[in-house]
Amino acid sequence: MRRVFALCAVAGIASTVFAVPAFAKVGYYVIRWDNTGICQVWNEDLHYKPLQWGVSTYKVVSKPFPTFTQASDLQIKMRAERRCTL
Repeated sequence: MRRVFALCAVAGIASTVFAVPAFAKVGYYVIRWDNTGICQVWNEDLHYKPLQWGVSTYKVVSKPFPTFTQASDLQIKMRAERRCTL
């Protein structure tokens, strides 16, 4: 019985160790499209990047944020400062 308890305790601790990096992962940043000036929140977890062709290119204009809300707040602030058109 003690072995089962010890094994469960070790498994529980190991699972929390592996789960922590998922919460610490940064996933959102703000990009600005060069041809329109529109700023957009982008998620790093997506399997593809925004499509760029011709004059439709973008630049990353922020540091990575852990939550969508933080990135969205920066996007709204940039709109108020007229650094973004939409």
